[in-house]
Amino acid sequence: MPYPFLSDEWLDEVQKLTAEAGDGLLPSALELNLVVTGTPSGDKELHVSSGAFAQGLIDGCPTKLTIPYTVAKSMFVDGNQAAAMQAFMGGQIRVEGDMSRLMAMQGQMSAGPSAAADAMQAKLREITSDA
Repeated sequence: MPYPFLSDEWLDEVQKLTAEAGDGLLPSALELNLVVTGTPSGDKELHVSSGAFAQGLIDGCPTKLTIPYTVAKSMFVDGNQAAAMQAFMGGQIRVEGDMSRLMAMQGQMSAGPSAAADAMQAKLREITSDA
């Protein structure tokens, strides 16, 4: 059952898990466009909305994050926020638009994950293959 990170099958499973849980891994108020570079199938355009990933970009979204595949996987599957900060400080992550949204997300996440977020993180690890 494990699927490659950000594959269509993986995204379908994440949407099912989020619907079942009623709460996502990320703050539900966050809307963010993501371009993940270097995925096995090329660059992937996604967005985060209602605490879940979905394919495509949101028109008019105030913030766009461009992030390498390995960093995205470390952040979203492994919950390694330190890797994200290191990548940002090292210039691997590019932000376009409203940086305050990312700062708000960072503030919420630095308070420590909730039990629901921990449970979702564990499920993401279960459905994600090492490939």
